[in-house]
Amino acid sequence: MNENPVILVVEDDQFNYDLLAVILAEINAKVLWASSASEGLGIFTSENIDLVLMDIKLPDKNGYELTKEFKSINPRIPIIAQTAYALTGDREKSMEAGCDDYISKPIRKAKLIGIIRHQLGLA
Repeated sequence: MNENPVILVVEDDQFNYDLLAVILAEINAKVLWASSASEGLGIFTSENIDLVLMDIKLPDKNGYELTKEFKSINPRIPIIAQTAYALTGDREKSMEAGCDDYISKPIRKAKLIGIIRHQLGLA
């Protein structure tokens, strides 16, 4: 695995993206940002992505649908759902859509880094 993973952050909120970018800098990740599902799909199909952080609530499509599209293109890419929806059953819904893991907002840095390291085989 690349020691400088390329991580696509699909997140429509600038503040949330900025926070994630700061966290991901700690693991020397190259961070790509998509603020919509359509932009995310374009980046996903044109770049060599190692992992995706997927917001569930996007302006043009929900993250569950986009995860299914990503997995149909490349089923091996780990996708971590990141959402403010921390209700009972949301983790299961994310996993059913094809996500490999799930983290609820507000995101705790140590937990996110642990999940990413595990998904990328760096743990």
